[in-house]
Amino acid sequence: MTHFTQKITKNTSLLAIIALFSTFLAIFLISACNKLTSENSVSINCPTKVNYTKDVNAAQRTAMIAFCTANNINYTVDSSGVLYQIITPGASTKVTLCESLSITYTGKLLNGTQFDAGTIYFDLSSLIVGWQIVVPNIGKGGHIKILIPSSLAYGTQARGLIPANSPLYFDIILN
Repeated sequence: MTHFTQKITKNTSLLAIIALFSTFLAIFLISACNKLTSENSVSINCPTKVNYTKDVNAAQRTAMIAFCTANNINYTVDSSGVLYQIITPGASTKVTLCESLSITYTGKLLNGTQFDAGTIYFDLSSLIVGWQIVVPNIGKGGHIKILIPSSLAYGTQARGLIPANSPLYFDIILN
């Protein structure tokens, strides 16, 4: 009878060791999948490109150019249809889509009505597509002015003070 008890104790101990090892292995693998790369602080699953359809609204493009002219914005045209002017490029390392950013901004309609302002802290990938497209052109400490066609902002959806189909102007500083 003693031999039977010792055999159960040995099997139980072996099972406990295997269970403990499996637990540590699972924790290690899960944490390894969530690690950030040390080179650029981007998650392994971070998208590197923004998916969008190029804006082709000529009337909005004309209004955005008129806004730039009236407000002395020397713009660059992105292939997406976003107009932007880099005031200060900021750090030499540019931001990425999955990077959490502190952003101070002012948002206006093209008629000059301010609809929002403040400092936010978000992953760039969770913000409107127009921001995702051009904000990576600057680094932390950078300052950029952008005009976004409605199709790359809120589109046909009205949002608070922003009417549907509104191109938007933003003055953005990365903190």
